[in-house]
Amino acid sequence: MAKTRVLQAAAMAVGVAALGVAVGQQALVAPGPNKVAFPESWSKWTMYATVDRPDTKQYREFYTTPDVIAAAKAGQPIPDGAVVVLAAYMAQQDAAGVPLKDANGRFLKGNLAAVNVQQKKKGFGDEIPASIRNGDWQYQSFAPDGKVNDKANLTACYQCHLPFAKDEFLTNMAKLKGSFPSQAQVMARSGPTEVAIAGFQFGPGTLKIAAGQKVTWTNADDTPHQVTLTGADGRRSEVMLKGQSATLQFDAAGNIAYVCGLHPTMKGTIEVTAKQ
Repeated sequence: MAKTRVLQAAAMAVGVAALGVAVGQQALVAPGPNKVAFPESWSKWTMYATVDRPDTKQYREFYTTPDVIAAAKAGQPIPDGAVVVLAAYMAQQDAAGVPLKDANGRFLKGNLAAVNVQQKKKGFGDEIPASIRNGDWQYQSFAPDGKVNDKANLTACYQCHLPFAKDEFLTNMAKLKGSFPSQAQVMARSGPTEVAIAGFQFGPGTLKIAAGQKVTWTNADDTPHQVTLTGADGRRSEVMLKGQSATLQFDAAGNIAYVCGLHPTMKGTIEVTAKQ
């Protein structure tokens, strides 16, 4: 019984965490049932991508139907009725809570914690606040048994996918097309104004520069990232796929905090000193 309660709690937490970034105050989408139905046969669909999430100790699989993959590869619009599933599993862990890895360095899959669903249907977007609307897509998070997670942060889904409007609000369009460079080796860049993104961490986490300098981030993860400055600045970099870089310039002295706009548990700081 105790183990069941732990798994239920984990499923709820993963369902919320799997769905995106912090909630804004200007628009909200209520949790609970909506028009997205649980896709009973999702595990029989095509698995087109996997991702390890060190920040949440998850192993994730992405599924969709062949017609969606065919449309993406042909450069055609994603068809009406399309469904994309993110199956979130807890990674197997050792006694210290460290995820276990296979011979290739990938997380070992543990218990299924949540089934997160993205569905496109004409008119679905009409019910979503305009400021965060993702075209005709709606989102839902389900427990493994198909029950709706009525505590899921659905607003975060729309906020997380909003920067991907040019990719039909799909954060992994490149993987659907089969063009994501998941096996590519990313050339390490070093220097006083360089930040590497690897293992869902910014390295270094704190960087010191002089006013007027530029900082470049390079993504070495198999998932997109986006630098988002917090506070009044609020600038966002372009979304970076594996191997891609983004650069921002800092002209005013001060401490600038930032997060990944897609994974807000990733945090960093730029300490900008005044010109001498």
